[in-house]
Amino acid sequence: MRIGYLSTIYHTSFILKNYPSKHLKDYNLEWSLFATGPAMIEGFESGDIDVSYIGIPPVMIGIENGLKIKCIGGGHIEGTVMVSPTSYKSFDELGSMDAVLNQFEGKTIGTPTHGCIHDVIIREITKDYDIHIKNFTWADFILDAIEEGEIAAGIGTPSLKTVISNRFDSKIVIPPNQLWPYNPSYGITVKEELIDKSPEFITNFLKAHEDACNLIRLHPEKAAEKALKEIEIIDKDFVLDTYKISPKYCASIPKEYIESALKFIPVLRSLGYMKKNLKEKDIFDTEFIEKIHPEPAHY
Repeated sequence: MRIGYLSTIYHTSFILKNYPSKHLKDYNLEWSLFATGPAMIEGFESGDIDVSYIGIPPVMIGIENGLKIKCIGGGHIEGTVMVSPTSYKSFDELGSMDAVLNQFEGKTIGTPTHGCIHDVIIREITKDYDIHIKNFTWADFILDAIEEGEIAAGIGTPSLKTVISNRFDSKIVIPPNQLWPYNPSYGITVKEELIDKSPEFITNFLKAHEDACNLIRLHPEKAAEKALKEIEIIDKDFVLDTYKISPKYCASIPKEYIESALKFIPVLRSLGYMKKNLKEKDIFDTEFIEKIHPEPAHY
């Protein structure tokens, strides 16, 4: 099975890739790193991957364009943060989104590529402000752009905040739960043909994924040690700091996850990223995860 993953350290890919679960011992897994969710959609289109760790907006765009994929598991919610130098005041200091965003009138905020979840969120919340949005191919470029004064702030995963804080004084100006409550920062998406042809693999992969989600949630130090094998340029404290920014990990897909995801559709249409409406059944197949995770979500 060919699995696409991102450089997001709090995804379970960094644990399962290096410490294969007992549930996956009988499978040959090939892992491919992608820069962004939209790039991963291209990987599905070209037939290079069967499974992916990806945000929901790119999945929706891919489905509308005829791609036969389904989200079959969750992973994390509220994984988008807005970060700036400490010269700007935060939501906690000012008490409202409007007050925070007014500080950035006439300025530029950086985000990863068009169509990714961070891009969609920032364009939606700034639509009534004179704020320019600049897209970057790699999220790492946002750090340099802030430091060089090219942009006033950046929006991305919690890892962005941890990286920036290791370079210069910064703060989270808008926390994850204020940007888009319960937004599904990523889920597990597969080719539809796997649902019929390889149901056993899907079941076992989701079991392994849930175990890894629980490890991050309940035993973050152990999870960090496992994740570190993948990236040597960061340390354990970096991973733990990232885990703590939005500690909401689970493999389930509760109704709140789905409802929040569906709210992206009118936004994607208003941005011109989509033309049609999609329904829940077009995007999600919850049959497998409901059997594996019948208890309430841990988010």
